[in-house]
Formats: sequence, C-alpha cells, structure tokens
Amino acid sequence: MKVKAEDLLHRGVERHRAGRIEEAESLYRRALRLAPGHPDAENLLGICARQRGDLKAALAHAARAVAAMPDSALFQANHGATLAEAGRLGEAIDALERALSLNPADVVSLRNLGQAMTAAGQPGPALDPLREAVRLAPQAPEAWLALAHAAREAGAAEEARQAAAQVKGPLAEQAGFLLAGLGAGPVPARAPAAYVRELFDAFAPRFDAELEGALGYRTPALLAALLEGAAPGRLLDLGCGTGLSGVALKPFATRMEGLDLSPRMLAEARARGLYDALHEADLLEFLPRRIAAYDIIAAADVLNYLGDLRPALEAMKTALRPGGTAVFSLETGEEEVALGEGLRYRHNPAHAAGLAEAAGFTVVARQEAVLRREKGSDVAGVLFRLAR
Repeated sequence: MKVKAEDLLHRGVERHRAGRIEEAESLYRRALRLAPGHPDAENLLGICARQRGDLKAALAHAARAVAAMPDSALFQANHGATLAEAGRLGEAIDALERALSLNPADVVSLRNLGQAMTAAGQPGPALDPLREAVRLAPQAPEAWLALAHAAREAGAAEEARQAAAQVKGPLAEQAGFLLAGLGAGPVPARAPAAYVRELFDAFAPRFDAELEGALGYRTPALLAALLEGAAPGRLLDLGCGTGLSGVALKPFATRMEGLDLSPRMLAEARARGLYDALHEADLLEFLPRRIAAYDIIAAADVLNYLGDLRPALEAMKTALRPGGTAVFSLETGEEEVALGEGLRYRHNPAHAAGLAEAAGFTVVARQEAVLRREKGSDVAGVLFRLAR
C-alpha cells in the first residue's frame, strides 16, 4: 500500500508528543519529500528545529508554512514565536498580531505577544494581551508571570504584585523573586537559577547589539584595564555570556574557559571561537570542584545576581591557584545589599571588600565605574581586583 504524506505526518506527531523528536523529524522529512511544500510538514519541521535550537532552520520552515497558508492562525503563531526567540521582535509582534486576528482566544500567542512587546521596550501596550491571556486562562502561571514582569516594567507596581501573587507551581520561586524586587516579599540570597537562565536565553540573540549600542556596556573593557600587568595564564570567564567579555579578556589567557547558565548564550560564545572550553553550569556548583584550576577568574556583571557574596567569593578562592587573581564588577548602593526593581542586587563596596578579605583575598584595587546605561541613566558600579 502506498504511504501518504498525511500518514507520515500523523505518525510523526505521535512520536513528537512522546518526546522522540529525531524520529518525528525523520517522518516529517519523508512527508515533505512525498509532498513538497506541504505546509503542515514545514510547520512541524520548524517546531522540531526550534526545539533543537536551530533557529535558522526553524525560521526557514516557519516562513514557508506561512507563505503556503497565510490564513492559518497556527502557522502565524509558530512563526511569531520563532521570530521572538530569534530576537527579531518587531517581526514577531507583527506575526503574533496576525495570528490573534485569526484566533483571538489563543492564550499562548497572547502571552508570546505580551512578552515580545515587553522585550521590545513596550511594556505598556503589552499589558492588554497579557490581561486577556490571564482572563482566558486564569490557572496559567506562565501568563500571570509574564503579566507581572510587564506591569513591573510599565511602572504598574501594584498590578505586578497582584499578578505575581497568582503564580503557583514551579514558577512560584521566580514570582517570589519578582515580589522581593518590588518590596513585597523576603529578599532571597540569590536570583533563581531558572530565572537567570531564561532571562539570558531570551536575550542571547540581541545581547551584543543592545549592550554595545543603547546600553553603552563597558564592564569587560574596564575589567581588562584592571588586569593590566597580570601575567597571562589559565583564565575562567565567569558568566561568559555570548563571549563579549572574552574578547577583552583573551590577551590575559594562555587558556580561556567560559562558564554560563544559559545554553543559548553559550552557543553564541562557541561561535566566536575564542574559548578552549565552555561549561554550562551554576558557578556555585562548578567552582568548588575546580580546585586551584585557574590563574585568573573574571566576572563581568555576574555577581549582580547574587545577594550573598560569601559562597561565590569562597568558591572563587577555591578555584584559584595560590597567587591567582580575581576581577569582577558589582552594582553599588548604600545598603550592605539590596535587590532593586531591575531584579539585580546592589552591594555596598566597603561591605563587599570586607567579605572578600574574610574569604582570604587581598584587595589589590577597588575603583568606582559607570558600568552601562539603563533607561537613560548611568548604572553606578565598582570594580575589584583581588589576589589569592
């Protein structure tokens, strides 16, 4: 009996739902060979590619599905979600609005639209689709959390607090962190790892352009200047992100490794070809296992996500060889530690210096600096160079 494309797609969807993505993708490709240009096959292949992290292929498949069937709300929605993941926010907003014009009750697209608008610097307009999402799906924690973040960005603190309080289940820790930043909950010792990972996964495609452009990001260059005179050695770029910091740090490395929580940031860093090794891990778990492994540890805008610096400083000391050097930046404030509305911690420089000394470091240099700009204002910081 002759196999039909629809039969292959049906079998592929069954595999896909079971989490067997490679098998599903193989079946979708067979269907596409039998029926070139089949919009369902293109759409499903786009979803597979997106799940694998191949956004270039995902965008190509999603665009072909939409071209073949532009009146499909599903295809427009998937195309918009993929564009958003790729950092093409303006196009994503347009596609998601088209999807919602075809299916106004699509809760996922309402949430995706609100998140894309928030990321694009339009938190006020983002509130309407997100309010509709939680009205349609009041038990959806993802929608409530997205609304809380948009309301915070829009300056609607009370709505942000109310929305965050609705978040249940695994996302509750992230909601609690947001509430702490709004002054409505206890301040935790650190930002939740899942929050940091998701934040930078979403930011990865546009990270370099935004930081070097509107935000005037200077921290890697400032830390490199602070390292002047240090002998090159085994260097760990802590929270390496896309590798932007590695460009500045490379002259101080005979071997350079990078560490980050975000797999999409690490993918960008890998593409630069600067690093001898890259590690996806939490710094508080990674560093204690790397006893005396490095001559230099650099952390550009990483410790801003830690309220209690003691464990990180002790872990850095463990991972440095005797005589090694640590350089890092902190955002500064008057209190010993405070969690700002931007959901980053600010540290008092004198208090941080005391913690470094208590961990066994010598403070070699400490200097105030403007780390970048945010919402039109300078972000005040401090740079440290420590000796083990």
